[in-house]
Amino acid sequence: MPSETSRTVVVALAAGLGVAIAKLFAAIVTGSPAMTAEASHSFADFANDLFLLVAQLRSHRAPDDEHPFGYGREAYFWALLAALGAFLAGAAFSLREGINSLIHPVATSSFLLAYVVLAVSTVFDLVSFRQSVRQMVEGARRNRRGVLAHAALTSDPMLRGVFNEDSVSIAGDLAAFAGLAISQGTGSSVPQGIAAVVVGLLLVRISLRMVRRNHDFLLGQPVPLAQQQQVRDFLLARPEVTAVHQLLVTFLGPDQVWILARISVRPSLRADEVAALVSDLDAGIHQASQSVSRIDIITAGEGT
Repeated sequence: MPSETSRTVVVALAAGLGVAIAKLFAAIVTGSPAMTAEASHSFADFANDLFLLVAQLRSHRAPDDEHPFGYGREAYFWALLAALGAFLAGAAFSLREGINSLIHPVATSSFLLAYVVLAVSTVFDLVSFRQSVRQMVEGARRNRRGVLAHAALTSDPMLRGVFNEDSVSIAGDLAAFAGLAISQGTGSSVPQGIAAVVVGLLLVRISLRMVRRNHDFLLGQPVPLAQQQQVRDFLLARPEVTAVHQLLVTFLGPDQVWILARISVRPSLRADEVAALVSDLDAGIHQASQSVSRIDIITAGEGT
């Protein structure tokens, strides 16, 4: 299990449980719909992190006879369940609470307690967010792209899930704080109802985004075209390779790439020379990228 991603998930899991319990306590004491929505949001985050931890544990098992390509794509299955189940459940509860409070206004007490819990929650969320951002920046630098682009394109559903989860958590904390402050100033619970609806809509948006990306990777998401071209150029750089007829570069799991190439070689090459060429190409590709977990090169004589 990759240590960095594991640490990111564990940090988010620990922070999420403490925040969820604190928000639930504040919601019960204050009767605030905004805090109730945020409590459901935090419990949804905690459930999501549990799914992501399972994804980590199950997706990095070694290949076996029944699964020669390994279990990498199982990470996307569990991340998909997290997006469909945990996040949508939290979104539905937040929306219900917000709409209900707009129709049936409720009184809120102990504003100070709510503010304190939200402040502490934001600190925990920022700690978790800092961890995921640091790892996201490192991945963006390795792949030579922006952080937001890497957040959308990364093959690691655990990192993407925690990064998006933390972003929405901080936004939800701010929305709840604004709703509470306006309610305290106006004496109306409507702003809190609106804040709860905003939290629910944020969860729906992030859930649908993660569902779409995990769906793409489950179906066999190819690596970006620029990286495919790098593999093609590497193969054609060898004078013995005369053509690349087929090239498949796709993800088998988080940071696990499979390369299938069908190439033509000079017909004058002996069998042992072809075997040595394939071995050199295999070693060179592995040396160039640690993400490549499997390479299959099919050779044929020129014009075949």
